[in-house]
Amino acid sequence: RPRLPAGRAASYGGMAAPGAAAALVQYVVLRGDLGRPPRSWPLGAVVAQGCHAALAAAHAHRRHPDTRAYLESGGAMRTVVLEAPDEAALTALAETLKQHSIDHEVWTEQPENTATCLALRPYPKDQVHQHLKKFKLLK
Repeated sequence: RPRLPAGRAASYGGMAAPGAAAALVQYVVLRGDLGRPPRSWPLGAVVAQGCHAALAAAHAHRRHPDTRAYLESGGAMRTVVLEAPDEAALTALAETLKQHSIDHEVWTEQPENTATCLALRPYPKDQVHQHLKKFKLLK
């Protein structure tokens, strides 16, 4: 296998079946209740929570081949943003993902110490979709 320059990952095509890189997706699950009364967070604050969680997951799992391939895909990145109705649903999802050894990060906003969002590292959709199918796209 040829040596790559430092900081470069091998293309995903060298590690899996052709077309596998296109199937990588990063799921982000935001609490929908944050933007609605009584909380009524500004849209930008809610979006920031998703950004924080997505970056935290990518950073925490940056050495995983799927994460490296996803980050190298540039404009071809696929991200799906789903809605958890509240903190209890987000916490339950985090526990399910943990039980099934699905790599993810929960973003907890400080100083409120409130879990606001979680993001999975990039995965082939078919490996994780079953754990997320009850959540709808964030609107």
